[in-house]
Amino acid sequence: MTAQNTLTLARRFLSGLVAAGLVAGLVAPLAGLGAWSGPIWAAVTLPVLAALLFEIVTTLRRGDIGLDIVAALSMSAALAFGESLAAAIVALMYSGGRFLEAYAERRARREMTALLARVPRSAMRYRDGGLEEVAIEVIEPGERLLIRQGDVVPVDGAVAAGVAVLDQTALTGEAMPVRLAAGGPVLSGSTNAGDAFDLLASRRAAESTYAGIVRLVEAAQRSRAPMSRMADKFAIIFLVVTVALATAAWWLTGDPIRAVAVLVVATPCPLILAVPVAIVSGLSRAAKLGILIKGGRAIEMLARVRAMVMDKTGTLTFGQASIVATAVADGITQAEVLRLAASLDQASKHVIAQTIVAAALTQGLRLSVPSEVVETAGLGVAGVVDGHRVLVGGPGFITGQLGDAGFAALAKDRPPGALAVAVAVDGRPVGLLTLADELRAGTEKLLRELRALGIGRIVLATGDRADVATIIAAGLPIDLVRAELTPDQKVLVVLSERKHGPVMMIGDGVNDAPALAAADIGVAMGARGAAASAEAADVVLLVDQLDRVLPAIQIARRSRRIALQSVVAGIGLSIAAMFVAAFGYLPPVQGALLQEVIDVAVIFNALRALRG
Repeated sequence: MTAQNTLTLARRFLSGLVAAGLVAGLVAPLAGLGAWSGPIWAAVTLPVLAALLFEIVTTLRRGDIGLDIVAALSMSAALAFGESLAAAIVALMYSGGRFLEAYAERRARREMTALLARVPRSAMRYRDGGLEEVAIEVIEPGERLLIRQGDVVPVDGAVAAGVAVLDQTALTGEAMPVRLAAGGPVLSGSTNAGDAFDLLASRRAAESTYAGIVRLVEAAQRSRAPMSRMADKFAIIFLVVTVALATAAWWLTGDPIRAVAVLVVATPCPLILAVPVAIVSGLSRAAKLGILIKGGRAIEMLARVRAMVMDKTGTLTFGQASIVATAVADGITQAEVLRLAASLDQASKHVIAQTIVAAALTQGLRLSVPSEVVETAGLGVAGVVDGHRVLVGGPGFITGQLGDAGFAALAKDRPPGALAVAVAVDGRPVGLLTLADELRAGTEKLLRELRALGIGRIVLATGDRADVATIIAAGLPIDLVRAELTPDQKVLVVLSERKHGPVMMIGDGVNDAPALAAADIGVAMGARGAAASAEAADVVLLVDQLDRVLPAIQIARRSRRIALQSVVAGIGLSIAAMFVAAFGYLPPVQGALLQEVIDVAVIFNALRALRG
């Protein structure tokens, strides 16, 4: 049994003991044993007081001073001055309040805890013509695994054969399953929602996407928000005010019961409960939408951001070339040009070749098997497809093979930054495929909504050419475009924008990692981005959608607002009740019951951050 489980059982026992003692003391007069009520309540209070004093000593050794001291003072004072019923109620409040706090935290962490609970422990690996179940730690890149229906994918890889239907809800928040054909990339942590399929592992378990997410979640759960530390400082002030008011009430009136009432009504203060519950609720709410915020400091800073610096490739754009136009010669269709080019490119591992193959498969074209393939690294590939001699590559490569092939007529109006891939069949040019990295859909709407949220400054910072960056930024609400930047120059851009307020940097590549770390809040496109950027960032978007930045900011602001509301309401109600008690209008028993109502109300208010 772990120490945490032992502590939970001890608290459960103490809560049950006090509750039973309270009932016994209330029932005693009915049995003619009214004189026993006070001793019974005192007897069940003492074990809770002893446990509380032990915790106080432990925290003081760590240098922490909290409001548990007020609870100990109120129980001790109530027992000393014969208010044993009030002492027992405070004891029940204290021990039961810990359960309420634990319940609230468990509920608030449920989405992050769900991510941790889904970590696979073993996998089915093909070996020597059969299958064996092995621990995921021993899986090596290149090994073939069987992913059964309902299995959580243990490592990153690719579909080896057939079609995979994957539920990525836990990773990205997307409700609809994703269908992947052979060769499609599979993220660890996805659940197989279809038939069993084979996976070709590309990474070890410790290096895979899901393992990285788990590490980030664990770090987020360990972190404390600056607001929580600020609450600790207020707790010390509140402790001094409480003791001073209780002492003044006793000294001015000569009635020690008023001091007891003041101490009781101040115990325990919701200040130290509401802030962590609200912050963790926000973290959990964001995780449900595929937004991993690394702890309380990050969510607080995200709520305060006023300026934004964005990378272009992989952030403002998809970061992956796609076919945006196809020009063809007379006598041949666009589909046939794409089919012939993709059939030949099946034999190449070049990223552009794979893009062309993927585009053809997406259109449902049936590819043929090429033969006599000869590839000139980085330039192009030649071969035979369905009896035709096919060449695919850059216009310069084709011109070098065929002479002046006449591609100039097909290359009109190519946008800046776009890449041309020429296709020739049987010695004549038949088509020109234009590939470009397109702007994400809805980007203009997103940027305008961010403006409405108070982001007053938006800067595009990219290492790409200036003409390409200018074309991409045209028509978008962007204040400044900085192009052809090195990683250290991106850092300088981030630092220079701080004069406009806290800066958020959004990026996805290794070259963005220094700027992400330098920003007040770094946001990484983690679904396909580099591991370095995800590690350097404070927020990781687990789904490849830039628009998740908007709910991330909204959740952060709402969580912070609810935390502050809870603190102000809790302190205000407690202080008001303390003055009422000091003037003799709130006896200790009623004060203890009122404070319990305040605590419950404030904690449940903090849980509102879980909702949208």
